[in-house]
Amino acid sequence: MVHATMKIASRSATSASSSIQPTPQPSRHRRPAGRRVVAVLAAALWLSSCTTVAPPVPVEITAAPPAAPAPPPSLPAQYVAVDWATLPGWADDDVAAAWPAFRVGCPALVAAATTQPTWQRVCELGSAVDARQPAAVRTFFQTHFTPYAVRGADGRDGGLVTGYYEPLLAGSRTRTARFGVPLFAPPEDLLTIDLGSLYPELKDKRVRGRVEGRRVVPYWTRDDIAAGRAPVAGLELAWVENPVEAFFLEIQGSGRVALADGSVLRVGYADQNGHPYRSIGRVLIDRGELAPERASMQGIRDWGRRNPDKLPALLNENPSYVFFRAVPPPAPGSLEAAIDGPIGTLGVPLLRERTIAVDTRSVPLGTPVFLATTFPLSSRPLQRLVLAQDTGGAIRGAVRADYFWGFGDAAGREAGRMRQEGRMWVLWPREVPLP
Repeated sequence: MVHATMKIASRSATSASSSIQPTPQPSRHRRPAGRRVVAVLAAALWLSSCTTVAPPVPVEITAAPPAAPAPPPSLPAQYVAVDWATLPGWADDDVAAAWPAFRVGCPALVAAATTQPTWQRVCELGSAVDARQPAAVRTFFQTHFTPYAVRGADGRDGGLVTGYYEPLLAGSRTRTARFGVPLFAPPEDLLTIDLGSLYPELKDKRVRGRVEGRRVVPYWTRDDIAAGRAPVAGLELAWVENPVEAFFLEIQGSGRVALADGSVLRVGYADQNGHPYRSIGRVLIDRGELAPERASMQGIRDWGRRNPDKLPALLNENPSYVFFRAVPPPAPGSLEAAIDGPIGTLGVPLLRERTIAVDTRSVPLGTPVFLATTFPLSSRPLQRLVLAQDTGGAIRGAVRADYFWGFGDAAGREAGRMRQEGRMWVLWPREVPLP
């Protein structure tokens, strides 16, 4: 689940997260790797972002194959090995509460050739731990992992912790008088261009586009899609009632739609149009229509109710647009079913209040992390073991986390208010050198 975090106060939008410029994940729908298109110099498209690209010499590009969990990169951060006793709240945390997230992540990490050497041994050892014994879980981590304090390249150990959640919307499979806002699956003309296939220095950089004649140009913006310029007719997964709620669903990256027949459709991130996320909260602040402390999800909802005629133009201030896919239910009785969360970037369900989204340039995907922050709008400590199993386009920086609060309105209230200072410690397998 790739999401963006709602930007408030002085935070500028970058692009899951919460966005957005998402990070590849195994669970996304992708086109067959053999599909070839005629493309322009892709770096020019990347740099121009929202303008038509002038046509230099055509280059043939192959669409990127599904991405496995990335190997630990050369990380733009500092890491300092510390004793367990220095982790604030470690001794008091219910470490075993994070155990399902650790166990569900192991198969994904061990299955990928890039991450198998790091995780296979410690995951095998974990399979023998009795999860019913909290002391055994704590001993496992303290025996087989080393905690490293994460600091930014400038040496700072503090950073920003925000929150996200899985919303519930009412909706319909068909358009009705009540339900008129579509949730679209990815259109066929949306291309993903792997810039690293052309230029090694742009490794892990991908852009979205579409073919126009002999050129690849930026994909349609949110305004274009709303106006019917993109070929999305017939790709509606569901119809929902409120455009603001649909917008927030894109920011969160996944959610559930309660249908009229009593069933529930789960939707997850499938793709994005490639345009950077722009915060509509920031727009309202700059216009003087919302005070910074009111520019939360709740505040923007209230503004939309008061200004229905202005709402479409406000939403179109954000050119980014997220496409969804239907998420099948997990197998009954499985660990995935017990967790019952949306699918994160690692390709496994996210455990409420025990998983976070991170910047994988600093925290490798799947890593246990000890997080020390505070509850929203308070100084009450929130100190617990979590798993870094998700990413988001707005999640950038060494000490940066988006905390997954879970499903429903109560989780949404916490997520919408969370903007706290925090610190992080990576727990790295003791037998494996930290990159």
